[in-house]
Amino acid sequence: MTTQDSIKKILVVGGGSAGWMAALLIAHSVKDKGIQVSVIESETVGVIGVGEGSTPVMKRFFDTLGIQEAEWMPECNATYKSGIAFDGWSSKPGHASYFHPFVTMIDNLTLPSFIDNVKARLQGADVCALPNKFFLSAQLADSCLAPIGDHNFPFFTTYGYHFDAMLLGKFLRKKALQTGIQHIKAHIDHARLDEKGNIAAVSLADGSELAADFFVDCSGFSALLIDKALKTPFVSYADNLLNDSAIAMPTDIGDKIPTLTVSTAMKHGWAWKIPLQNRYGNGYVYSSAFTTADQAETELREKIGTLDSDTPARHLKMKLGRVEKHWNKNCLAVGLSQGFLEPLEATALYLTQMTAAIFCLFLEKGDLSEQAQQVYNQEINDYFDGHRNYIIAHYKTNTRTDTEYWKANAANLHRMPDSLKHIFSTWLEGRDLGDEIRRQNIEKYYPVASWYALLAGMGIFPDAEKKTTAGEQQQQYPLGDFIQRCALNFQDHRSFLAKQKPAM
Repeated sequence: MTTQDSIKKILVVGGGSAGWMAALLIAHSVKDKGIQVSVIESETVGVIGVGEGSTPVMKRFFDTLGIQEAEWMPECNATYKSGIAFDGWSSKPGHASYFHPFVTMIDNLTLPSFIDNVKARLQGADVCALPNKFFLSAQLADSCLAPIGDHNFPFFTTYGYHFDAMLLGKFLRKKALQTGIQHIKAHIDHARLDEKGNIAAVSLADGSELAADFFVDCSGFSALLIDKALKTPFVSYADNLLNDSAIAMPTDIGDKIPTLTVSTAMKHGWAWKIPLQNRYGNGYVYSSAFTTADQAETELREKIGTLDSDTPARHLKMKLGRVEKHWNKNCLAVGLSQGFLEPLEATALYLTQMTAAIFCLFLEKGDLSEQAQQVYNQEINDYFDGHRNYIIAHYKTNTRTDTEYWKANAANLHRMPDSLKHIFSTWLEGRDLGDEIRRQNIEKYYPVASWYALLAGMGIFPDAEKKTTAGEQQQQYPLGDFIQRCALNFQDHRSFLAKQKPAM
């Protein structure tokens, strides 16, 4: 059995948000174990730097390291995020837009009302079942309010962040150097394996070598260690997720700073709009099988008003899927090297964080055995597959028929995951969706409220002409007034951000 005691040097290959996040979490985990953590970063290799949104789990990362929001957010032009608005994904009347909220403590009072209305609507009752009306985070997003209540508001609020990914990587590097993590600037040519197939060292462009006991591959899509050296098999998601390309470009932001990401359905994919303190980040995720890069760029520019602008657009290719083994021999793949899900639900850094944090649990126990690797890899694979299934559900439930792209997504039955089949049948048959989510043990990927928000928000209900007036009592909850009164305890987003001061 390999144990923690046999590891004295851990080398993280690649920087960026993933590399420095992994290095910080691992170094924090082994801070009293005498293990040297180093990051080797090439100055000639660019950073993707597009993912600019997070889930609420990212707050746990900063809390673990004792980093205050007032320290990192101003340096990264970061803003708060209450959830995601999906515009134009459904053609159902009344469902042109819906909000996927980050559920807060106060929503425990309104969530039962939302679920009651959804169940009644599934039975044909003519009641409101749009998630926007039932959650505090939706009200905060609508009003551009920061999701942190006044000191007299007794409920904790849940939120994520928007940030400049390039600046975040630089900030994390600064914090890593302050904690004693070694930074090596060099370009890696290849990795050398020992007689047992483990990575012995990485060979640099100048002919020298760097040896370590354990390696963390954060080399991005190039996957220098996990793929090129160890030949770890890759599981593609292309059968179920058709998008393989993206465009990104900035636009100006006005006086108001929203607290939501907006995902708008386009002809051949969807566009994101992410508010930072100094700009909007915009982009278009699309399928190259249905449109060209030039056509997609023109469509995006028309949407955001930059058709006559000389603002350059960044074009990116995406490889959707995951490796079979994220931890293979003495190598852990983190970030784009381990896999990628399109950014519809802003899960990239979430999966990076969970991959590193869960590995640290094994590292702290001192169990790096083959059995530990098997348990670990199954858990991380389940995280990837669970998030993939939720993203597939967006496309499968769309009701657009204006382009072949959307019709192909709705009709795509190829290798539909069994998990989704059971969720859809449970919903359409009017059975308890919460029971099914718990039966599958997938609530840790997306909670029950998220599944209700998605399926209800997309309008997956009986046809309008089949509705009845039954269940009128579900309409009697005075939630609008209640949520609006709660919102009085929150401040304007831009004003709140302006008050943040780095700790001295």
